[in-house]
Amino acid sequence: MQARPNSWRSGPPISSRLDAPRPRRILAISFKRDAAVNLAARVAQRCHRDHAGRLDSMTFDAFAKGLIDRFGQVLPACWRPTPDYEIIFPGERDFRDFLQVQLGSPPSSVGTYADLQAITVKNFERRHLVGSRLPVNGWSSPTPGQWAADQYLQSSLHGSTNSHLSFPIIGRLAELLLRVNPMAREALRLTYSHLFMDEFQDTTQVQYDLVQTIFMGTDTVITAVGDNKQQIMRWAMAMDAPFTTFEADFKATRTPLYNNYRSSPDLVRIQHVLAQALDTQSVKPVAMAAGSVTGESCAIWDFSSAQAEATHLAAFVEAEIKRHGLSPRDFVLLVRQKAGDYAAVLKPAFDAQGIPLRNEAGMVGQVMLQELLAEEASELLLEILRLAVCKTSGRYWTLCQERLGFLRGVATDDEAGQAMLARELDAFALGLQARHAHPPASKANARSLIGDIISFVGRDRLIAACPAYRQGGWLDKVLDAAAEHLQLSATGDLDWEASLDAYEGLHAIPLMTIHKSKGLEYHSVIFVGLDDGAWWSFDKDQIEATAGFFVAFTRAKQRVLFTYTAHRGNRSKIATLYNLLRSAGIQTHQIA
Repeated sequence: MQARPNSWRSGPPISSRLDAPRPRRILAISFKRDAAVNLAARVAQRCHRDHAGRLDSMTFDAFAKGLIDRFGQVLPACWRPTPDYEIIFPGERDFRDFLQVQLGSPPSSVGTYADLQAITVKNFERRHLVGSRLPVNGWSSPTPGQWAADQYLQSSLHGSTNSHLSFPIIGRLAELLLRVNPMAREALRLTYSHLFMDEFQDTTQVQYDLVQTIFMGTDTVITAVGDNKQQIMRWAMAMDAPFTTFEADFKATRTPLYNNYRSSPDLVRIQHVLAQALDTQSVKPVAMAAGSVTGESCAIWDFSSAQAEATHLAAFVEAEIKRHGLSPRDFVLLVRQKAGDYAAVLKPAFDAQGIPLRNEAGMVGQVMLQELLAEEASELLLEILRLAVCKTSGRYWTLCQERLGFLRGVATDDEAGQAMLARELDAFALGLQARHAHPPASKANARSLIGDIISFVGRDRLIAACPAYRQGGWLDKVLDAAAEHLQLSATGDLDWEASLDAYEGLHAIPLMTIHKSKGLEYHSVIFVGLDDGAWWSFDKDQIEATAGFFVAFTRAKQRVLFTYTAHRGNRSKIATLYNLLRSAGIQTHQIA
């Protein structure tokens, strides 16, 4: 795991921070679902299961949603969502339609129609809709922006038979909930002795206000870890200076982290050049990992066409896998956007080398593949299937029994309960293997198999344990996507073990966008398409674009390659990035 340049910590003296005394727990909040899953997995690898089990690792959105699902009906009537609310993901087009078509004219006490037209679509959500805490009883003398926001919120909450809420709105409702319900707030304070916030540079005002309302002035030890040079979520309402605000509000102590445990010394040297472009005061980190590749650890490869690029990259990866004993998952193909367009050209070339390529940004049903694999339901299905149908399933026995015990409320020290659980699990696994001796040949077969597992586990128990599954039919969407993906993974006459490997993508090279790579790491990063076409918006926000470039580079342990082909675009707009690489000594090679 790469050390970040800084962490900020608030709380009592260091001697009292060594652990969370029972029965209190540790709350870890991340920006992305897969980052939260990875964090929990890393803790589980390093800690005894009794200790790892006291870590609640989740996203900000899941945390806020869980509060609304449990306590939302105590909100004032004007802010109270229906219990069966649905999650929506509005964009600029939706806000434009609302402001220009649906809104109408305000009362004379608020302003004029011209005042409303002065509200820009781009800033409506960030500044007016969720820019500040919601007033308990609504706005008494609203500005035009507040009136427009209230009209949108009331329509979302009460405009149809069930509420339709975005995650930022859910975050605002959760913060209000804890202000009007001190008992719920106190319960959280008593539950969590420690709070860990990862990727803090991407925290939004909504998320920060929620944390402040819960933990401000308590004895909870709060640690915020991040790097301003990796802030790439300002388009998603990330705060401009979250660390400065946190440091002032919580009287936090800043601890610079200089050691880099991920990247080789040569890559760390190049990263420092990029870092200084974002922060001239950036201190050079200390590389703690050794280099293991021969030749250049970073280069730019120019190709005559996308087909030549695909053919060469596939052959290169295949050769490196053999030379260094690597697997396809040690590599990643990163793109700026439109991953599907790149996959269409790259996949045939990698298939020809016997290396499956997997577009992790692709959709399976209504769920993105990368998100599907991080879903609780998908992980549960996979573990039980591994236990039932694979020859080497020993470690899955423990995982399944622990997960089942948690869902059914059987304590780890309840010997009789655990013994009964083991017998039930053993009988179900044997029965599942007998009923489904071969991987599903159709989606209907996959749905039947998944239905068996969910019935055994208990659908209600799964929903109770996972707040995200309580509204909007999300669980059904996840299960449908899992069935489709399981059936697709079984094509080609594969046995069960190979099918489940394909489901997880264990032997496939992943292709994903920069934003989806945050929090992950790979032996070699191949950035496909360093051109103006991919970086068309570079000149609109060079700081965030350069931060995205820095994020992509820092995913690598040993090697970073950039590719370019002229037919996708020139490189005049992003000359700044090429100049940075040249200043770090990176060479460009023409590949025939």
